Amino acid sequence: MEQIDKLKEIANASLLSELSLFALVINLCLGFILSIMVMYHYRTFSSVLTNKSTISRVLPFIILTTVLVISIVKSSLALSLGLVGALSIVRFRTPIKEPEELAYLFLCIGIGLGLGANQTINTIIATVLILLFMAFMKKKMDVSISTKDYFLSIDIDNEKHELSNIIKVVSTYSKKVDLRKYQVTKEFSNIVLFIDIDDSSSLDRITQKLKSEFDGISVSFIDQSNMPII
Repeated sequence: MEQIDKLKEIANASLLSELSLFALVINLCLGFILSIMVMYHYRTFSSVLTNKSTISRVLPFIILTTVLVISIVKSSLALSLGLVGALSIVRFRTPIKEPEELAYLFLCIGIGLGLGANQTINTIIATVLILLFMAFMKKKMDVSISTKDYFLSIDIDNEKHELSNIIKVVSTYSKKVDLRKYQVTKEFSNIVLFIDIDDSSSLDRITQKLKSEFDGISVSFIDQSNMPII
């Protein structure tokens, strides 16, 4: 009888191991599918200024690694304590530049935790709903915003301008004007203004007015919402 009981225990342990391995494979496959959805959502709806392609390629690694780690440590208190100790010596040197990046990273960790804990259905439904809600909010916000923000950079000879006159001209066609930089050298001046306008047609009016009022002026506009980080 003892031998039969031992054989049953071995058989049950083997069956549980196979089921656990099968569940891990399924969760990893589902995690990869969800990571593709998060990558597409990040590239399509995110408004971060960093390189989206670089960040998006990391998201599947975060999800799949979290699934693996949680699947391993969830059944063992010793492994859980070991994981806490291991993570305590890990240092991430690359800072998160945008809060939106942190939100996507946190979502990926949540997906990995849910799948690793075998909360498969709840994780899938929650992920889909979160992405849909955020896409709807993003579209709603884009429609509601009727103004555009630009950086206006002006280069002009020192003898051909007065700062107050330039700001006065720009203010005529802008809802808001904020001086961000005023650099004066021996030969020319560089002026950077942050402006808020109603539509892109105001850019032509500002440019034409500045060129008619000031000789030898150089004007350039930078869309601050899409300005890259150097």
